Amino acid sequence: MSHERIREVLSSCAGLSVDASSLPEDADLYRAGMTSHATVNVMLALEDGFDVEFPTQMLQRATFSSIASIRRALAELGAELEA
Repeated sequence: MSHERIREVLSSCAGLSVDASSLPEDADLYRAGMTSHATVNVMLALEDGFDVEFPTQMLQRATFSSIASIRRALAELGAELEA
């Protein structure tokens, strides 16, 4: 499932102070410990994992601020997202 894949990326790349599997979809990932440097790692892992490329206009904090916002961005990019 896509939400599990997103959480796996967050667990391995985001440097969160909490377990990504326990976060609500709308939890602020930056408040949970993600830094701007970690955001780049998350973006690259998402691009690899979902076979997409984030365009320049999507490279902003809001795109990566929560699991829900990441899912919306991936859907907009046409990523294969399971229910």
